[in-house]
Amino acid sequence: MSSTKAYLKRHTAIAALLAATLIGGVGAYHLDDAHAGEAPIADAPAAPEVVVTTIAPEVMRQWSEFSGRLTAVDYVEIRPRVGGTIHKVAFEDGDFVNKGDLLFVIDPRPFEAAVARAEAQLASAKSQLVLSEAELKRATELVESSFVSKSAYDQRQNDFAVAQAALKSAQAELTTAKLNLDYAHVTAPVAGVVSRAEITEGNVIETGASAPVLTTIVANDRLYAEFNVDERTYVNAKRQGAKGGKMPVIMSLAGDADVSYEGELYSFDNKLDLRSGTIRARAVFDNTDGALTPGMFAEIRLGSPTKEEVLVVSDKAVGTDQDKKFVYTVNDKNVVVYREVKLGRAVSGGRVVLAGLDAGDRVIVNGLQRVRPNVTVTARNQDSSVQTASALQSR
Repeated sequence: MSSTKAYLKRHTAIAALLAATLIGGVGAYHLDDAHAGEAPIADAPAAPEVVVTTIAPEVMRQWSEFSGRLTAVDYVEIRPRVGGTIHKVAFEDGDFVNKGDLLFVIDPRPFEAAVARAEAQLASAKSQLVLSEAELKRATELVESSFVSKSAYDQRQNDFAVAQAALKSAQAELTTAKLNLDYAHVTAPVAGVVSRAEITEGNVIETGASAPVLTTIVANDRLYAEFNVDERTYVNAKRQGAKGGKMPVIMSLAGDADVSYEGELYSFDNKLDLRSGTIRARAVFDNTDGALTPGMFAEIRLGSPTKEEVLVVSDKAVGTDQDKKFVYTVNDKNVVVYREVKLGRAVSGGRVVLAGLDAGDRVIVNGLQRVRPNVTVTARNQDSSVQTASALQSR
């Protein structure tokens, strides 16, 4: 009997425990069901951080880039002015020669003999002139007293005039002979670097249309850089030149950008090339280190005559949308704004802004990949000062 009571008591406790568990589960079910339509609460994402720079006017000279070639300021082909045998070559290939330095000697003996002959003819002409003058003087005295006929007097006058002409002819012959003797000693007409001797010692040369080139000289103290500029650049240069403005020119050699040469615009051609719409320009440069030589390829930078106030945007800020260029700016509420821009010439690390931006605009230069238009961001200036939206709105 007692065992039966214990069995019933144990099963009653188990049933009570099961009932309590069932009631708790049903309550939990109803509690979850009551909140089933509510979204879970999560923290709002932080605004992306970007780096901005404020566009400000800059006063600078605008530069245009062109390609060109170096040419010699002075280039001379040395040709003989008298014929004869090459007696001496007085230089080595590639020597630098000064104006007046001896280059070649053509056998001078025939020309020395011509000078001696001309001097003798001049002396004879002078003697004949003295005699003719004395006879004319005597005839003048005698004709007044009628001791000499008028025809004889006229003959003495004619003899004197002929003697004067003979003297001038002899003087001219002597001058020509001396010139030919000088021409037998071929000298450098300009200073520069001489090429090789095309005609060597012992060869006989002629003058005239068939005269050969003995050698060439290229002046290397200054050189021209010739390049083609567009019509707009040409017009600006001419107008500024009329006002006294000058366009500076900087040149560097291809593959040697570390060394530059400063020069000045020398001239423009007299007509525009209709095929390319450009005009040939020429700048002159001093060969300060002696490294320049005609024929070299050169990169030319031509500056505007005056400095101008322009807006410049960093290359890091510029994006490409098909054929358009754009930047992202941040407004006074730190909201990203898409701005299409028109860009001009390249300057150090940036581009000149022709349209699309104004002074004071804040342009994103870092973090473009994390933003899109109409997104609120945290803007950090390049000076590391952070500007939040709330801070900006409190100003």
